[in-house]
Amino acid sequence: MFAFPMVGVEAPPQAGMVNKRGADRMGGAPAEPRGSKRKRSPSGSTETARGGSNGGGGSDGSDKGKGKLVSAKEEDGEWWETVGSPWYPDADFKRHFHMSRSTFEALCEMLAPAVEKEDTQMRDAIPVRKRVVVVVFLLSTGQSLRGIKKRFGISTVHKLVREVCAAITATVLPQFVVWPDAATAASVAAKFKALTGGIPDVIGAVYTTHIHIKAPEHYVVDYYNAGLTRRNKGKTSYSVSLQASVDADGAFTDVCVGHPGAVPDGDVLLESTLKPRTVDILGQDKRLIGGAGYPLMDWMLARMPGYADTDTDTDTAIPRYNLTHTQHEFNLKVAAARAVAVDAFQRLKTRWACLQKRSEFKVINIPAIISACCALHNFCEHRGDELDPELPRFQLVDDDVVAPNPVSSATQVRDAMANNLLY
Repeated sequence: MFAFPMVGVEAPPQAGMVNKRGADRMGGAPAEPRGSKRKRSPSGSTETARGGSNGGGGSDGSDKGKGKLVSAKEEDGEWWETVGSPWYPDADFKRHFHMSRSTFEALCEMLAPAVEKEDTQMRDAIPVRKRVVVVVFLLSTGQSLRGIKKRFGISTVHKLVREVCAAITATVLPQFVVWPDAATAASVAAKFKALTGGIPDVIGAVYTTHIHIKAPEHYVVDYYNAGLTRRNKGKTSYSVSLQASVDADGAFTDVCVGHPGAVPDGDVLLESTLKPRTVDILGQDKRLIGGAGYPLMDWMLARMPGYADTDTDTDTAIPRYNLTHTQHEFNLKVAAARAVAVDAFQRLKTRWACLQKRSEFKVINIPAIISACCALHNFCEHRGDELDPELPRFQLVDDDVVAPNPVSSATQVRDAMANNLLY
């Protein structure tokens, strides 16, 4: 249907895989960065790497203004020497990086084998802690590459971000973004049944959001996002999608990243790893729940259509028919399950503010960055590292379009379920 490539990063057992559509469009998986290789180094010591930033000028505009924790007047690299020291207050550390110091240290320990480098005759290697903190700070603040270079005194930020995000996707994501086994699925279904007031056998709520990107070099039309353009007051905007299945606790169990912004949610769903999982889902007599943009199928439960549906061409409501009381009550139960996914995505974009802004990176590098955010979301929440309550909660604004025609057998099951739940 589409003659372009896309990179998709999926949860285990296919974590880090390149979606076929993405591989075709982008010419394959991202190549290793060029340049002389550095050997691995021992450790994550806190010494300062030699060689200051080559990017002059000071921090970007995101450091200015009232209420910022960080001064824009710090010399290159000095800020981290202060913030990274053991005596720096833990509460302030968390406000900077949106994770606790203990979570950060655990992350460094997990990533060390993959990201550590050895000193060479030309220069000292950047220590593990500094390599990781640069990426965590960029993800949590969305600060510009220029600002990051100045703040940490590192000139190779772009390369460093790509390397560390790839390490997070390869190391953290397979361990913390995990599809539920049979025992876990039964527990998740019980929680969803309680949340929805009776909908049985639900093991995940699916949601799709879009990440703003700069204009890609190729297949520009395919990445064009009409809804985002409209919200940006007519300024032409582009995006890639992030689809995830979320369990009843708000943890991601499957992620698919990188479809172009023009691809409908239903097509993303059918090209993601959730489609091959249907054998497992149906084999356990389980199902997923999605919004109006997903097709009703034997394994995907969607709300009943009504006045809330939208014509994507005219952006007007489609009065298909009035909902009965039974249908309305059923939709409220579906919405309760979907709210779990919406809340998880809100926490994701609140913690990792880089997902709220237009990315400076090329489209080929975006999937690893988004996947790293999803992996770190689960990593932080698994450790009980909650968001700072004073952090402004990001409000999701995504276009809910009308899905393709439902499968007839699924319609009969949904109608019977709605009646059984009410009577």
